Amino acid sequence: MKTLYFDCFAGVSGDMILGACIDAGVPIETLKQELQKLHLEGFVVTAQKMSKHNIGGTHVIVATEEQHHHRTLPVIEKIIENSSLSSFVKENATKVFHNLAEAEAKIHSTTKDKIHFHEVGALDAIVDIVGAMICFEFLQIENFVVSKIHVGSGFIKCAHGTMPLPAPATMELLKGIRTFCTGIEKELTTPTGAAILKTMATSFGEMPDMQVESTGYGCGTRDLDIPNMLRILIGETNEAQSSQYDTDEITQIETNIDDMNPQLFEYLSNELFEIGVLDITLTQTLMKKQRPAVILTVLVEHDLKDKAIEKIFSETTTIGLRVQKIQRVKLARKQKMVETKYGTVSVKFSTHDGKPVQINPEYEDCKKIARKNNIALIKIIDEAKHQASSD
Repeated sequence: MKTLYFDCFAGVSGDMILGACIDAGVPIETLKQELQKLHLEGFVVTAQKMSKHNIGGTHVIVATEEQHHHRTLPVIEKIIENSSLSSFVKENATKVFHNLAEAEAKIHSTTKDKIHFHEVGALDAIVDIVGAMICFEFLQIENFVVSKIHVGSGFIKCAHGTMPLPAPATMELLKGIRTFCTGIEKELTTPTGAAILKTMATSFGEMPDMQVESTGYGCGTRDLDIPNMLRILIGETNEAQSSQYDTDEITQIETNIDDMNPQLFEYLSNELFEIGVLDITLTQTLMKKQRPAVILTVLVEHDLKDKAIEKIFSETTTIGLRVQKIQRVKLARKQKMVETKYGTVSVKFSTHDGKPVQINPEYEDCKKIARKNNIALIKIIDEAKHQASSD
């Protein structure tokens, strides 16, 4: 199976993806010719060799004549639909913009059709997203695997004002995906880059067992303390290798408590979820002298371990914790937007051997649609599952 592995050690953006693909063998002229099928004017795509920390790569520049052009999702959909691009490029580019619109709509408390894309609605972003799909089709990629993603920190000025980094839309897109930050105060991962990876990823995790045939390095604009590059590895994984479950490591924190007001567990749980822990369980047990007690178990990413420990010590009566690294084995997961007769629902697919094992509509999406249409929530969930299964 032709597999592309995204190694996001310095984040990801649309132009970095294009640069990495060209560096891996996509002819720049092929990309330019295919982009003409958008029937849009006012942009020029160029590629130049560049070095970051003595590592050679390719930097792609999309120069446009536009100044602050804002487009809505229906306008962008029409541009893509009216193009003469392949069905693969049309379908997947549209999915990327739907994912972007969903993220922006949630951040700004509106609907995706009313969102006016600013930076990601500009011509260069359209070229980045459509161009990425053109490259993936040229490379004949069947399987996309994404590493944990470096996101950066600090603040950035944009059309909406000054925003914290990672940008709110970027973080919304990266929910459920492993990220990390080393303190670099720059935008390392953009909404466009995050949306492309979220849409196309077959799975997230470590580099798969693969026979690498080509590599590509897409250069970012800035000079950083680390090589500002996206690395892609392209090669073959056989069916047995590609069907392996995703695995990663997390921290488990556990303690037994027999002398605390049970009401306080509700507050503790909310505080821990605010920090960003993955899961919390309370299990009844017996301690010495047959005293009823609760086993508090918290699962958290390694980089949030200290915050979770501090919160548990400050909000409970425990004086000791059991902390250990544990391995998770996960089904491959992918999220996509599904159109139902009641509205659009985000659906998570959990797969093994490329076949769906679980289909889970986003609860909050279903709840909003149920209330808006005065329809039983279970009907919305069932309809979303049905549509997802038939797509």
